[in-house]
Amino acid sequence: MPTGGVNAPVPVAAEATPAVDPRLIVRQEGVKGYLGEFKRRISSGELGSLPVVLALIVIWAVFGSLNSSFLSAQNLSNLSQQIVGTGMIAIGVVFVLLLGEIDLSVGSVSGLCAAIFAVMDVTHGVNQWVALVCAILGGTLVGLVHGFFFARIGVPAFVVTLAGNLGWNGLMLQVLGASGTVNLSGKDIVSRLYSTIYGQQAAAYGLATAGVALFLGAALLDTRRRRAAGVPSRPATDIALRTAVLAVVAYLAAYTLNQYKGLPLALLVFLVFIVVLDFVLRRTGYGRKVFALGGNIEGARRAGINVPWTRTTVFMICSTMAAVGGLFLAAQIQSASQTSGGGNLLMNAIAAAVIGGTSLFGGRGSTWSALLGALVISSIQSGMNIQGLSNAIQFMITGAVLLAAVVIDSLARRTQKAAGRA
Repeated sequence: MPTGGVNAPVPVAAEATPAVDPRLIVRQEGVKGYLGEFKRRISSGELGSLPVVLALIVIWAVFGSLNSSFLSAQNLSNLSQQIVGTGMIAIGVVFVLLLGEIDLSVGSVSGLCAAIFAVMDVTHGVNQWVALVCAILGGTLVGLVHGFFFARIGVPAFVVTLAGNLGWNGLMLQVLGASGTVNLSGKDIVSRLYSTIYGQQAAAYGLATAGVALFLGAALLDTRRRRAAGVPSRPATDIALRTAVLAVVAYLAAYTLNQYKGLPLALLVFLVFIVVLDFVLRRTGYGRKVFALGGNIEGARRAGINVPWTRTTVFMICSTMAAVGGLFLAAQIQSASQTSGGGNLLMNAIAAAVIGGTSLFGGRGSTWSALLGALVISSIQSGMNIQGLSNAIQFMITGAVLLAAVVIDSLARRTQKAAGRA
């Protein structure tokens, strides 16, 4: 019988080894794996949050050496409150950037929604909770309008939101009326959300403990699910190391806050938004659709994703977060005025998202980018204010940092394409 007949056994390589995803080496080789994984990520352009973390360390080291008050508990605690308004807006910008689009109206939307709340609460005496809900829903409605023209009509997002930047600013002036300024009472819900500080040390340490426990629980749950599915998972030593690093950062932050007044409620609310929306992006089907659209819109469409609806909801989230950020900014200055949402707020919000690590090309980013980017920008501004530098110098340095972030993003993307990772 010929050896090539239908009943002949198919030869099998006795020493064949299964292919291993290089991204899983870190989970298999301990310290050596970490080093190999780090080299692989650098060589393939997968930098993640590393550049912004290094930049933040350098910024704090430089300004701390120039003036010891920069790293004081008081200044860092004030920073944790000051970043909330811009950071909230930056979270929404992250969603839009994940699509590879831009929203130029977030500044005007934040000012409009702050004006809506102030006029309803102060001028017309509407229940403050009703005024709060109306202001936030106003932002959602604005996002729906933007999404309709962009996703359904096909008008470029740049044009739609540029027109919105002008139109919503005009509507804000109309809402404020002839006076142009409405002062908040300081006892309203928005002011209390911003100004409340929990002085008990247990509050800050409790938040740190809850954050570490949440991270550890999520890591253990992910490991169990992976093992049940028969796919590689992180070893216990890996989880323990990551948890220990997070614990050091969290408890150090809690200790610093307790050295001044305590845990600001505004910071707590900011972190809750970051965690919840990060969960939406990374752990839900909707989040995967957003990343898919940013990575390959045609592929996403062929996969059955409702592209117009997903795009519309992203702009609704962006404008809603602009409304939330605008309310915190109004509470910070205790008023809504003709200048609300103006100045360099738009550029700072976009810069925070980009500097924090969200790609301008879409498909890569995280809500944590808003926190990191806002910290970088506010740290630069605070440090230069302490040094007495002019606004002109601050603008130039912030612009240089933004340009550096975009250059790093572009180079990383080019490296990823060369490595077949983009």
